[in-house]
Amino acid sequence: MKSQIAGVEFNRPIPVRHYGRWIITMLLIALALVTARSIAVNPNFHWDVVGEYLFNPQILSGIGWTLALTVVAMAVSILLAATLVVMRSSGNPVMASISWLWVWFFRGTPVYTQLVFWGLLAVLYPRMSLNLPIFGEVFSAPTKDLFTPAMAALVGLAFNEAAYLAEIFRAGFKAVDQGQTEAAEALGMRRMKVMFRIIIPQAMRMIIPPTGNETIGMLKTTSLVLAVPFAYDLTFAANTVANRLYMPVPLLVVAGIWYLTITSVLMWGQYHLERHFGRGTDRSVSTAAPEKTT
Repeated sequence: MKSQIAGVEFNRPIPVRHYGRWIITMLLIALALVTARSIAVNPNFHWDVVGEYLFNPQILSGIGWTLALTVVAMAVSILLAATLVVMRSSGNPVMASISWLWVWFFRGTPVYTQLVFWGLLAVLYPRMSLNLPIFGEVFSAPTKDLFTPAMAALVGLAFNEAAYLAEIFRAGFKAVDQGQTEAAEALGMRRMKVMFRIIIPQAMRMIIPPTGNETIGMLKTTSLVLAVPFAYDLTFAANTVANRLYMPVPLLVVAGIWYLTITSVLMWGQYHLERHFGRGTDRSVSTAAPEKTT
């Protein structure tokens, strides 16, 4: 199609029609509506039972324990991972070897198997004691009193997660150009200031997305602590109620709803952290100061 302005003829752009895209979109919407309707009207889901036990005190207690395990295990694993990265990057071959062996072992064995062994620690070592060359035995206690199921679940989750986070942290720090560190040191900046002002802010752009994924994975991995055995998490609480009612499906739906809710909150927090540390590089994040209005 052509138009003319002041005697000059030019072509008017015609937008491309994406008919296939609209057809596929309508088909997907129709499929989603049919699936949602089939789930909503299916009496075997027992939606009345789902609504009755969604805020059951036993379920809410399981949510609290699941969140506590996730938060504490992630905090401990972050500290361990940072230590492993420092050991790996040090010039000491012994420390570097220990860090490598930690990552090799805990990444190479299933987390369920690790949790089973932590749960059997009291069987393998009935007592824990501390012996000093001069003073002799200064401490001794039954392992089952010190290493409770909650402690075994926490240690098993944190030690396993630290191996994965150590590799994520190491990759994030290696992604920062070494020339920036050398330039900052040439300007007289101290090593600690270079770390917190230059290296860490840039490394966080690489670290936060996979760490957020690992946090969400940790939330769901807590369902395996029954191997310890730790009988207070959300999955165990839902299974306990389901066994009492002889209705596994509605209680699985209850657990799934809560896991989806918590995961959505974690994803929202991860999104805002990525925006914060991505300022200056992400074009979708505005770094300009807001205009003043009068």
